[in-house]
Amino acid sequence: MLKIGIVGLGQVGKTTLFRTLTRAHGTGLGSARPEAHVGIVHVPDPRLDRLAEMVHPQRKVYASVEYADTPGSVIDLARTGAQTATLREMDALAHVVRAFEDESVPHPAGSVDPQRDVENVELELVLSDLALVEKRQERLEKDLKKQKSPALEKEHHVLQLSKQALEKETPLRELSLGPEDERLIRGFTFLSSKPMLYVLNLGERDAAKTDAAESFASEAGLKQRAKTAVTAVCGKIEAELAELSDEEAAEFLASYGLKESAIARVVRSSYHLLGMISFFTTDGGECRAWTIRAGTTAVEAAGEVHTDLQRGFIRAEVVRFDDLSAAGSMAEARHRGTVKIEGKEYVLHDGEVVHFRHSG
Repeated sequence: MLKIGIVGLGQVGKTTLFRTLTRAHGTGLGSARPEAHVGIVHVPDPRLDRLAEMVHPQRKVYASVEYADTPGSVIDLARTGAQTATLREMDALAHVVRAFEDESVPHPAGSVDPQRDVENVELELVLSDLALVEKRQERLEKDLKKQKSPALEKEHHVLQLSKQALEKETPLRELSLGPEDERLIRGFTFLSSKPMLYVLNLGERDAAKTDAAESFASEAGLKQRAKTAVTAVCGKIEAELAELSDEEAAEFLASYGLKESAIARVVRSSYHLLGMISFFTTDGGECRAWTIRAGTTAVEAAGEVHTDLQRGFIRAEVVRFDDLSAAGSMAEARHRGTVKIEGKEYVLHDGEVVHFRHSG
């Protein structure tokens, strides 16, 4: 399950977004981490709904994403270390950036300036990581004086490269390291190394621009950087949407010129940022969506479903969702010749429906 931490300054709409996501398609707040609100969001996917219409399963299981909403300003968290343990567990961060004017909710900095806020938050994440690097380097240098160790020397070298980047105020997600070097520092779970999704929280008058988030971000002076993505929501509208039925919500969105809800937009952007895709299975009375990394092979995907499928993998029956939907059934898809038999090394694509043949 993907884990995404919602961060930002105060009064930007972090908790509004979190409540919108979890109330509409989630399981509510978790109690495992008292320092943060945690919720599981079921990923809306019309493709899964269509598959369920065709096969009439006993259960329909959506993919899920865990969101954690940390209280207060992320700058305060980074400076004090509070709640950073939760953020370090996350696969990515969603930085909610205020882009709306509201006199009743004054901006802590006195004015709305998305570019300034992004730069200030990035700087604090960089400084937080720099303090961690320097602390670890001090310990390594003491240990290396006592005894020579190639492994520790290698770690010290990689940390020195990290330190040089951080001192230039460059987030570690932009530092190019080889696979071995990345493994050496992965355990530090640096905050500035995490992929970042900028979520622009727009006002009602700009609501129609949520479908053109990148253009709005460009107008606001936000630059596209490595391992970052941008999307947009209108928190006020989304809070109202969460109270409506699906049919009413669709009409409400259309009245603002919007095509989809924040949930679909934020989740899709998160998947794209992290290089994740979905595939589907319709076996055993269950219709389910699975989340995997792009580039995953058929035998690796089988292991996501069950380790027994991976061990006894023979081949995979694969059909594109569009082909199966057009055929109306797997039998008809086979008759049309759109079901392919693939081996272990076949790389799955987004939206494919897979049946794994296995021994045992």
